[in-house]
Amino acid sequence: MTHLPRARSAASLADHAKPALPSRLQWRAVLGLTDPADGDWGRLRSLQFVGLARMAVARILAHGLCAMLMMRVLRAGVGMILSVGWLALLIAAVIGTTMVDRRISPIGQRRVGLRAIRVQALGTAGLAAVWALPIVVFGPWLGANDCGVIWAIMATLMAGMGFAFATVPLGAEVFIVILGLSGIGAFMAHGEWTAAAVAACFLVFVAVGAFETARTFLDSKLAEAGLVDKSDVVSLLLREFEEGEADWLWQVDPARRVRNVSPRFAFALGEESEDVEGKPLIQLIAGESWDTGYFHSSLHDLAERIKRRESFSNLMVRVTLKGQHRWWELSASPRIDENGVFVGFRGVGSDVTERRENEDQIAYLARFDTLTGLPNRLQLTEALDAAMRRADQFRSRCAFLMIDLDRFKAINDTLGHLVGDRLLERVAERLGTLVGDTGVCGRLGGDEFAVVLAQGVDSDKIDAVAHRIIAGLSQPYMVDHHTLYIGASVGSAIGPRDGATVETLMRNADLALYRAKDEGGAAHFAYEPSLHTDAEQRRVLEVALRHALDRNEFSLAYQPVVDAISGKVLSFEALARWTSAEHGPVSPARFIPVAEDARLIVPIGEWALRTACNEAARWPDPIKIAVNVSGEQLLDGRFAETVVSALAASGLPPHRLEVEVTESVFLRDGTVALETLQRIIGLGCGVALDDFGTGYSSLGYLRKIRFSTIKVDRSFVQGAARHNAESLAIVRAVVAMADSLEMSTTAEGVETEEELAMVRQLGCRKIQGYYFGRPMPAEAAFDLVAAKPKKAGTIEDMVREDMVRKDMGRDARDAAA
Repeated sequence: MTHLPRARSAASLADHAKPALPSRLQWRAVLGLTDPADGDWGRLRSLQFVGLARMAVARILAHGLCAMLMMRVLRAGVGMILSVGWLALLIAAVIGTTMVDRRISPIGQRRVGLRAIRVQALGTAGLAAVWALPIVVFGPWLGANDCGVIWAIMATLMAGMGFAFATVPLGAEVFIVILGLSGIGAFMAHGEWTAAAVAACFLVFVAVGAFETARTFLDSKLAEAGLVDKSDVVSLLLREFEEGEADWLWQVDPARRVRNVSPRFAFALGEESEDVEGKPLIQLIAGESWDTGYFHSSLHDLAERIKRRESFSNLMVRVTLKGQHRWWELSASPRIDENGVFVGFRGVGSDVTERRENEDQIAYLARFDTLTGLPNRLQLTEALDAAMRRADQFRSRCAFLMIDLDRFKAINDTLGHLVGDRLLERVAERLGTLVGDTGVCGRLGGDEFAVVLAQGVDSDKIDAVAHRIIAGLSQPYMVDHHTLYIGASVGSAIGPRDGATVETLMRNADLALYRAKDEGGAAHFAYEPSLHTDAEQRRVLEVALRHALDRNEFSLAYQPVVDAISGKVLSFEALARWTSAEHGPVSPARFIPVAEDARLIVPIGEWALRTACNEAARWPDPIKIAVNVSGEQLLDGRFAETVVSALAASGLPPHRLEVEVTESVFLRDGTVALETLQRIIGLGCGVALDDFGTGYSSLGYLRKIRFSTIKVDRSFVQGAARHNAESLAIVRAVVAMADSLEMSTTAEGVETEEELAMVRQLGCRKIQGYYFGRPMPAEAAFDLVAAKPKKAGTIEDMVREDMVRKDMGRDARDAAA
């Protein structure tokens, strides 16, 4: 039974919630002189003090009655003044001890320690001392008869306190001993030896009686507390069983018909007890399958076990009651009478439908993606493993295709995760339709999907499936009134040719996918052994890149930007260069993507910013420096502080620094990028938008950010020089828009006089390109802008003079020939 362990745990909890009470009552512990290690004495003493608090009113009345009798004797013997003084002292003592008792009384809510017992005994000793005053102090002025009356009053108090203080025997014994010894001493002082002996015997009897009364009281409290503990445990067990409400007893005869139907079993069947008595058990729980004969496998198992008369435990059976499927957990054993004859089965059962559904849900979540409903990585791995084993067995081939969505991240970041999730659902539906029965498709995570193609595949079939997937997934999607366009890249690997294990094949397909993404996406690449070489080279390059800053392997080259009309140098763009000790000069096209993937772009970018500011501080005041900034840097919350630090350290005025960003920085987290750029503009720096028009539209950001410059990509410049209508229209539109927004335009990649003439004609204000100068070292840039008479004139003049010199030299060589 599933609920019995829970009941046992509840009983165990009850045992631990209240520590066990003492099993033996030692006399020193009863008095409160020691605290034995065994048992919960603190809890027991709290029971003692609860009894003391209940007797408080009776004790006060007893003290008041005895005080009136004592005053009658003292007033006649020692006078009113001493009598009233004693009475005041007694009243103060009674009030004090009562307050002490109330303060330390737990009212059953806390445990009492030895210190509380001793405090109470000390207060009782003070009260006893006040009662002993009349017979000890006033005894010489009193006669023998008066002493006898006082002793009678004291004896009454001793007997009463022995009973009333039985709950706290230490206080009772202290009170009895002090009063008893006082009486014995007084009688001996008057020469009444017989009376002293009687008083001594009375003292012993009352002290022993008080102790035994205390022991009896504690014995009764132990028994009472034990009954309470047992009652708590029974209550917990009953409550635990009642809360289950899914357990019942069931019984069948040798003919497998139910007998002695309990109300709870009938309730589980949804019937009345008399309606199911004598009916076959399987018929009751089989539902419609009883008529068709198509039973669930679990019902077959139950019927076979009963038929073979086998005991079973926790057998999961699917039952059908009133057309609804439920799960029962049954346990039973065969019953044999005293003559050894089989008389049926008796057992217990419980409805575990909710638990079984939870288990099924957990099993589903372990093998299927919760968002798309497709098989997840685990199930894809299992499918690929099975396909590889079949391919190995039948000497055939299987394939694994890894799919990554192009431009999904941009949609997810701009339109939100809710739209992104719904788009993934649409992709999953479409992918399932595209793959069909050809293979098993699933989701690996994020925007990555995969397809397992079973045996009998070849390169042509894989390529056909891949291109069908790319074409199908690239069709537009309608999500929440948005028309969305994405693409797909596919990498594939064939098993066992490209990998003998599941892990190897999946890794090689991933390498092929990486190659497809590197080539711009929307393509299928099959695995090649050379991809391992590329991946290894990338890894080695990353290792070297991690040490490049420490080894001072980076440098900056500066490309001039000139005025389109005058040809004067207006600024330089700082371009990073890397000369590795192991690899030599490495192109930025190679190491920048590696730096971004390895999250090294932030420290490299900070170094470039500081170096460029330090160099620009040497130039004449009008000359600016432009530094490229990546999206990773803009997402760094400290980037604005880094800019401030670089400017302060170099002494470069903020208006001479221009930060260049591309449109892609707004696609990751546009809000953070906008805030960072606004802070930089607030410092007085300029912000240039690089490669405008080559990526995603930035018109919304042009409205939110006041860019200082818009840079027209070289592809449009070259197209305009060839009189390409689209390029001409784009350049004119960008220039017109920049002029209206009071922004400058820079034409990139100007390399010929034709391109120069065209961008001037189109209205670009600044020009950058090889026509005016290639990226140059820092000293060459300094020489170019330094005020030297022999270099007066524009950079365009210098270029033309250089071209004339080259032409004259060529003519001289031709004449000599």
